Amino acid sequence: MIESVNATFENFVGQSQGLNEMAYQMVAHVLTLGYAVMLAALFYFILTIRTVAPKYRTSSVLSVVVMVSAFLLLFAQAGNWTSSFVFDAEKGKYFLGDGKDLFNNGYRYLNWLIDVPMLLFQILFVVSLTKSKPNSIRNQFWFSGAAMIITGYVGQYFEATNFTAYAIWGAISTVFFIHILILMKRVIKEGKEGIPASAQKTLNSIWVLFLISWMLYPGAYLMPHLAGIGVDGGLFNETGVVARQITYTIADVSSKVIYGVLLTVVARKLSVEEGYVEA
Repeated sequence: MIESVNATFENFVGQSQGLNEMAYQMVAHVLTLGYAVMLAALFYFILTIRTVAPKYRTSSVLSVVVMVSAFLLLFAQAGNWTSSFVFDAEKGKYFLGDGKDLFNNGYRYLNWLIDVPMLLFQILFVVSLTKSKPNSIRNQFWFSGAAMIITGYVGQYFEATNFTAYAIWGAISTVFFIHILILMKRVIKEGKEGIPASAQKTLNSIWVLFLISWMLYPGAYLMPHLAGIGVDGGLFNETGVVARQITYTIADVSSKVIYGVLLTVVARKLSVEEGYVEA
């Protein structure tokens, strides 16, 4: 029996229903894919850092830091998954193990607490703001980014047992989330002024990617309750467990790796425009 009232819904599913072989392995594999992609991207950002002018390289450095953080914490979460469930040969399913660790998405939140401010800061080292003050935007990014993650982190502990608290913390987190979207839209709009058309097009792609990938996170947060409320409703089943981890992984790869690559592309185009030649 789960003694903690703050256990996430994956644990309740693992205790009451269990996970079939496909569901268990799909989560294990998608978590492995997540940290493997971060490791591969780490080498990409290291190897391409000199393809942009020195003034833009801080963005690449931040991508390197983000990849290291994401790799380490997603690696830890993959281990947390395999240590939390054990196979019951008689029932043919994986169940939450007695005396084992509870599975916790907190590893992702810790990773986001490190990565989100840096992801938001990155673009400020690539584009030039024509109206807003960089220091003001940076401080707002930092405050809203950290507040969004912390409030979401608290909220996810109530997802299985206290829907009201879960919804309130989620709503507070959403306020900061919306503020970040507004700021990013402003930064991209100002950043497009006076730069080559090809770089403007890439910035437009970054905005679309940012909007879509970041929208996946609240979707994953709400995953247990998308079709109802409570342990007996919504996606409190193995489908919901698999869907949430896939959604989180797609969002992480898109918002960190692909976002960083596109920023590098913009920086390269601006570097060439300014006459930079790679040694």
